[in-house]
Amino acid sequence: MSTATLDQALERFVRQTGHWEAPRWALPLDGTPGTRADALHALITWVADAAADADGEPHRPVPRLPHDPALIDQLRVVTADLRAATPPDAILTEAAGRLTALRSRL
Repeated sequence: MSTATLDQALERFVRQTGHWEAPRWALPLDGTPGTRADALHALITWVADAAADADGEPHRPVPRLPHDPALIDQLRVVTADLRAATPPDAILTEAAGRLTALRSRL
């Protein structure tokens, strides 16, 4: 069930933001420091760290891609890595919740 929840949250996020160009990613995120792209990169890093934890691997830096629209592809990759690592359902649910929360803030 949690995998389906994560897949659904990812699909909704991509549907909402997958067509955005760089200027839209560069906008501030609802009064917080940083941009929408910064917030997505932070989420991507969290997902990558969760996948590393599930695999028993060390956390590694997640590169910040120079072209913000490519963050969507990076999100897809780290989400697939998380699913492949078969973490506990609670982690999949948390990842879905974080995606949903960010989507609502955008």
